[in-house]
Amino acid sequence: MQKIDYKKQLKALYGPSAKDVVEVDVPPLNYLMIDGTGGPDGPAFQAAIAALFPLAYTLKFMIKKGPLAIDFGVMPLEGLWWADDMSTFIAGDKDKWLWTLMIMQPDLITAPLVDEAVAAVKKKQNPHALPQVRFARYDEGRCAQILHKGPFSEEGPTVERVHAFIASQGCALTKKHHEIYLSDIRRAAPENLKTVLRQPMG
Repeated sequence: MQKIDYKKQLKALYGPSAKDVVEVDVPPLNYLMIDGTGGPDGPAFQAAIAALFPLAYTLKFMIKKGPLAIDFGVMPLEGLWWADDMSTFIAGDKDKWLWTLMIMQPDLITAPLVDEAVAAVKKKQNPHALPQVRFARYDEGRCAQILHKGPFSEEGPTVERVHAFIASQGCALTKKHHEIYLSDIRRAAPENLKTVLRQPMG
């Protein structure tokens, strides 16, 4: 059976250093995606996770047990974050935060396969937010990123480094703040969290 490690294949995107901010060109990629409002400790966020991961694992095992017989690791949870008034992030007004949670899917995964997996998850677990999940392509393009180690509450200075790097390139911030959670945010201690902080630029 063939095994594929997409985190290794896409190391430039999923394995940056914590030392320096780097520029990357992110190609269009497919994701399982779900939109929501509120902080990461809120019910909508938790419901989104409870829908995304069973679907992602169902797709993994469909490919593994199917004709392709390819075993690949489920990719980490990712989040796009924004707000209608960005000052709410500084103020910590989590009720007004907007997000899209997502898990990248390799090209092996097709829309019909996702529909089949949704039906399987609905029959077995039927998580509350499952109907909100969509399979879509996201084109991020030119970005700056760095690895942040530690609690989410201490991301501020690291985000400022990313923004300063973008300014030093004569560019502006575009699209949405992007976080990739390399650690399991449901289980890891805050001090052990590893998070890729990415910001599109142009």
